[in-house]
Amino acid sequence: MSYHSENGRSFPLGAQIVSGGVNFSLFSRDATFVELLLFDDANDKKAERVVRLDPSVNRTGNYWHTFVPGLEAGQLYGYRVNGPYDPHRGLLFNPQKVLLDPYARAVVTGSNYSREAATREGDNVAQCMKSVVVDQRAQWQDLGPINRNLEEIVIYEMHVKGFTAHPSSGVSEEKRGTYAGVIEKIPYLQELGVTAVELLPIQQFDPQDSPGGNLTNYWGYSPISFFAVHQGYSSDKTPLGAIQEFRNMVRALHQAGIEVYLDVVFNHTAEGGWGGPTLSYKGIQNNTYYIFDQASLEFANYSGCGNTFNANNSVARRMIRDNLKYWAQEMHIDGFRFDLASILTRDSFGNVLSDPPVLWSIESDPVLAGTKIIAEAWDAAGLYQVGHFVGGRWQEWNGRFRDHVRRFIKGDSGVISDFADSVIGSPRLYYEQRATPHRSVNFVTAHDGFTLNDLVSYNDKHNEANEESNRDGENTNLSWNCGVEGPTGLPGVNRLRRRQMKNFISILMISMGTPMLSMGDEVCRTQCGNNNAYCQDNAISWFDWELVKKNQDMFRFTQKLIYWRRKRSTRKVTQPTLADMLDKTKIQWHGAKPFAPDWSDHSHAIAASILEPKTGDLMYVAVNAHHEDILFELPQSESTRWYRVIDTSLPGPEDVVDLEDAVKLEDQTGYLLTARSMLVLIAYDRVNP
Repeated sequence: MSYHSENGRSFPLGAQIVSGGVNFSLFSRDATFVELLLFDDANDKKAERVVRLDPSVNRTGNYWHTFVPGLEAGQLYGYRVNGPYDPHRGLLFNPQKVLLDPYARAVVTGSNYSREAATREGDNVAQCMKSVVVDQRAQWQDLGPINRNLEEIVIYEMHVKGFTAHPSSGVSEEKRGTYAGVIEKIPYLQELGVTAVELLPIQQFDPQDSPGGNLTNYWGYSPISFFAVHQGYSSDKTPLGAIQEFRNMVRALHQAGIEVYLDVVFNHTAEGGWGGPTLSYKGIQNNTYYIFDQASLEFANYSGCGNTFNANNSVARRMIRDNLKYWAQEMHIDGFRFDLASILTRDSFGNVLSDPPVLWSIESDPVLAGTKIIAEAWDAAGLYQVGHFVGGRWQEWNGRFRDHVRRFIKGDSGVISDFADSVIGSPRLYYEQRATPHRSVNFVTAHDGFTLNDLVSYNDKHNEANEESNRDGENTNLSWNCGVEGPTGLPGVNRLRRRQMKNFISILMISMGTPMLSMGDEVCRTQCGNNNAYCQDNAISWFDWELVKKNQDMFRFTQKLIYWRRKRSTRKVTQPTLADMLDKTKIQWHGAKPFAPDWSDHSHAIAASILEPKTGDLMYVAVNAHHEDILFELPQSESTRWYRVIDTSLPGPEDVVDLEDAVKLEDQTGYLLTARSMLVLIAYDRVNP
């Protein structure tokens, strides 16, 4: 049935509640016909009301708009959009598909949603996702963004569902795997000591964009609505429930002093290429939202996921910035990690731009000025920009730090200078840029790849559960199983594995840069050798809370290292750039003998003494990645008395102690460091300055 409507206006985009009803606005340059469909329920098989937009009064330029009196928050809606079907112009209009509003603040899927129905020929109204009208005027109480200094940040990368979905979490069944579940586990995050959580994608994604069968879209790197909170992570299944529950989680994290970062995916969407569904952008204005080769009639695939978002198109660029401002202003998000961010440097033909407009617009926007912005500075087509990503404010996931540290600790030759460079902030990458010391986001593991436990337990990936005959996932993992593939009862192997994990954690926390810890690494979480668990929404990926008790020593070790780093960061005098810090901080490299570092390819041991002139802190760090013990002669001075803080070869709780409990060395001239272990000493008169 038709429904009374008025002309409406073109701005703002999306659905906005105004006096007496709701204004709707949608961009589509080449559409010739637009219908607004209104639904009463997520499982409605047809629209209860239809508003047909008249281009003579409901179109201004490229914007279709209408005002519908009497509508309120919670109203469900969608669009039908028709126009030329002309692939040679990049136009793929299909009026049989009900489309999501790109600016929708909420989305419901309903139990009858079908990705297949959006893919095959025919009408999908009975099985479509639906947009939801949200009252943007609604206020909520929160401390607001915390705005911690970068030197205070310790990031914890985590999956909202995986954090509490396991029955061992102790969270009630209805709240497991939800935003509400995260709230119940905030005391754990506080005890661990992290100061920021980086959430794997929580923007609405297509849960059915998966291999099928028992496999699901677990990670969520398949967005379909950038403004909407993923409904599947909410215990409140009402149309507006996810927004409120997400805000409750953000407020609780802020009250605990923890910043909230979102992993945002602006490089592709769940619509894929030719074989994918028509859910939104493809049916609204395909050649605006995607990089599409009109000669070959192919979707560009720099993402490896079937399509590539046309981020530097003026319309798409504005939407990305509007989206980030929405999350910062209305949802109080503290920062963003941009998945495959190098795609955002490409133009509409896939060429790499030296000054990509979308990235500069993000960096220069005053609303976003206080947020952290972190780039995964590469893409799936081989573009690698770590060390030279555009702009001056961006931090970068430092994949080279990960690779260099992994190789050195497992005993590879020829990487000692790369390892040393990584520990002091990667100056080979960032010194000349006059970057801050925190430009590098350091990590050893992340969601993509082995967990820390698996990094020291497997030489090869074991992805058979993904049902691709173990073909998927990275083949080069730079891992070492310590002599046995997978779980073992051999005490010596298990002790070595534990020591290697402590080495990795120690290096991560003492290195210059911003450290990022992956969920569960602090308690030896395992994925049984699966290094690509994107489709495993089960115990393979979930945090097993029994491990907290079982591996309490690793938790305590990690906790102490985080505390130690945070305490030292509050005493440092921040330098404006990495170059300034390195110029003013006296770093003296050593080998087994003082002032005699061995930089040769066959060297597997390095030490350094580090003096920060303005604070007087003096620290000695030694790493023995050799398979034999090494006697390190210690630097001497009349006033120096060395105290041990960390020795990863020792059993807990001796492996790491608080600064005030540092253990004075009986032998001040040398230290026999066990094979494959790490040592940190603090000068006696600097322990309690």
